[in-house]
Amino acid sequence: MPHATAPDGTRIAYQVHGDGAEQAGERVPLVLLSGQSNSHHWWDSVRADFDAARTTVTLDYRGTGDSDKPDVPYSTPGFAEDVVAVLDALGIDRADVYGTSMGGRVAQWLAARHPERVRRLVLGCTSPGGLHGFERDRSVSTALASRDHRAARAALLDLMYTPAWLATHPGPYGTTGDSRMPAYARGRHLTASRRHDAWDVLPDITAPTLVVHGTADAFNPTANAPLLAERIPNARMHLIPDARHAYFEEFHEVAGPLVLNFLDAPTG
Repeated sequence: MPHATAPDGTRIAYQVHGDGAEQAGERVPLVLLSGQSNSHHWWDSVRADFDAARTTVTLDYRGTGDSDKPDVPYSTPGFAEDVVAVLDALGIDRADVYGTSMGGRVAQWLAARHPERVRRLVLGCTSPGGLHGFERDRSVSTALASRDHRAARAALLDLMYTPAWLATHPGPYGTTGDSRMPAYARGRHLTASRRHDAWDVLPDITAPTLVVHGTADAFNPTANAPLLAERIPNARMHLIPDARHAYFEEFHEVAGPLVLNFLDAPTG
């Protein structure tokens, strides 16, 4: 497994798939950023939707997968710098970036602080964080924090997928967390996501941006989507009816083409 080295010496594992494609004469890879406490396996069930058209790059956040797991504070801006380290290791000057959930929070910082590295940006089921973001209902957080691990997992799956989809897809699921994570790393990820606040830098994003969200997302309330779309210049929004947090998987036949069409559309 190849690794990049972050500025603080942490080794970040990354994975490269796909055939690649030229966009306006430029070969542009697609970086896929996963949710909180998840490795690159978050994308396993839908990665093929993108690999036919693009070279895709994923990574294991610090604390997950095959990356180092230092017991130090983590942050979404810090995760963004880890992404830059991966791009540098691969010799990629510029990429399209698609981040979902916490990956969308990381992508906000990447696009705002390193605009020259992001050609187009997709933010899925995510939030600006801070005082301006819409928090999920307290009952949702209470259910997820239950000491009854089976009940907590059932609550998480219900937030991710519709009952009809769960009835025909018994798992395993790639979106419910990296089982190999140490407990301290899970806590570090949770704190990083909770402390995310990119509101002040969102206007600095110069990449054309697509905001995608499910209309039935109670994990990360749908009301966050118009906040992002209005705050980021040149952003547009698409809501997927009845989709919950893992819209990109359950509704991949809609979401995959939607994202690729946006990324491949002519500029101007």
